[in-house]
Amino acid sequence: MARFARVATLAACLLFACDVAAVNRWRRQADDAKKDDNLELELCKDKDAGEWFRLVAGEGDNCRDVIQCTASGIQAIRCPAGLFFDIEKQTCDWKDAVKNCKLKNKERKVKPLLYTDDPICPDGALACGDSNCIERGLFCNGEKDCADGSDENTCDIDNDPNRAPPCDSSQCVLPDCFCSEDGTVIPGDLPAKDVPQMITITFDDAINNNNIELYKEIFNGKRKNPNGCDIKATFFISHKYTNYSAVQETHKKGHEIAVHSITHNDDEQFWSNATVDEWGREMAGMRLIIEKFANITDNSIVGVRAPYLRVGGNNQFTMMEEQAFLYDSTITAPLSNPPLWPYTMYFRMPHRCHGNLQSCPTRSHAVWEMVMNELDRREDPTNDEYLPGCAMVDSCSNILTGDQFYNFLNHNFDRHYDQNRAPLGLYFHAAWLKNNPEFLEAFLYWIDEILSTHNDVYFTTMTQVIQWIQNPRTISEAKNFEPWREKCAVESPPACWVPHSCKLTSKDVPGETINLQTCVRCPSNYPWLNDPSGDGRY
Repeated sequence: MARFARVATLAACLLFACDVAAVNRWRRQADDAKKDDNLELELCKDKDAGEWFRLVAGEGDNCRDVIQCTASGIQAIRCPAGLFFDIEKQTCDWKDAVKNCKLKNKERKVKPLLYTDDPICPDGALACGDSNCIERGLFCNGEKDCADGSDENTCDIDNDPNRAPPCDSSQCVLPDCFCSEDGTVIPGDLPAKDVPQMITITFDDAINNNNIELYKEIFNGKRKNPNGCDIKATFFISHKYTNYSAVQETHKKGHEIAVHSITHNDDEQFWSNATVDEWGREMAGMRLIIEKFANITDNSIVGVRAPYLRVGGNNQFTMMEEQAFLYDSTITAPLSNPPLWPYTMYFRMPHRCHGNLQSCPTRSHAVWEMVMNELDRREDPTNDEYLPGCAMVDSCSNILTGDQFYNFLNHNFDRHYDQNRAPLGLYFHAAWLKNNPEFLEAFLYWIDEILSTHNDVYFTTMTQVIQWIQNPRTISEAKNFEPWREKCAVESPPACWVPHSCKLTSKDVPGETINLQTCVRCPSNYPWLNDPSGDGRY
């Protein structure tokens, strides 16, 4: 508008014989505006919509400052003190986590020529960015087959040429396949009022002396589902510092044990980019460790959750197929009403890939997804403005008191119970409850209240949810549903009164002596990626 105003004023001056100095001044201002426009065009010519980039690369304040091209001109932001801007993630992050301060903008990737006016390649082949043709199946397979690497540069759920098809309910039938267009349809087309409300409590990371007593307090044998069986939970176990005699005891009581990796690698990008083999060593290796040192021999370890909820794309799910895992519980669905039911990955996911730089699977996989529905964290959902949801309970940072937590639990329960009765997932790290006694008290009060006031609510494991989906049963039938009665209420002496306390080392974890507690014989080495059995055979 300012530019147009200057031009209009200049025209008026010429028309009404303004003095020459004024005319020259307006001309100079118009020339400066033109230069500004040219600079803006030059800066923005190769930028994606909404992309942030740096004018000056480098450490310090230069790494905090970024600009963006918009319809109304250049916009600038500065990250708060203590944060740098991550060019790849396109967000502010802790200084130590940002490794690309020397980059001005995101890496520009060559795109394949998937859609052209005239065909470039024969049937069954597609064109790379340089117009060379390769087999269609080589696109988005995790390996660069085009000389310019373009076959791996456009691989999201909307562009992968080999992506899973949309849900086809005529082809996807229970018990082996379940999908719906928007993910909200109830299995077996049961009316919501006839569906038992399932609640899945999960805990991530090691089981050890820091949390054993907490778990005993929650699962004390007195809290019973309507079928008379103890309430159950699922534990996603990471290796380091885990007490395997406690894992054995937890499994014996009917809780589900699943895997959360051996290393819990702190580099989040590792999980996004890991190969099929790396995923296998982390997850199948962790299953081997648990089976051996917690003496779990019933092939019940079938679930996976990735550290930091970083989805590993097609590589993760290919590994899960190869290693015969039943389900993943890493993918988050954005907050929605009604919430989503779990689904199989044979067909396209019924929601967008949610989260910063997440790598969701695009191809068809014979794996169940126990999708993590985001929770609504608003204190007053009827009046408060929209807030983004949170997947893990302990990431809902606005919960500050026990009363707030109690109200939060009730509201989210109602969202599921009063709509389509999709399983309600309550996902924790134990420290959040242990370090906040007020939250634990509110949680236990809420569980007891739900159990005493509802005869149609069951606290189940992840696998028990899948078993119900595969064979839907009404509320009245659920009390005798056999998969929910396994290990109904176990009272028996511990697997071992005094577990072995093995002080071990591993050349994969140099400089550390780590204590491994187990009821079985101590291994020679601390089990790790290349030696999960701990017998020294790499």
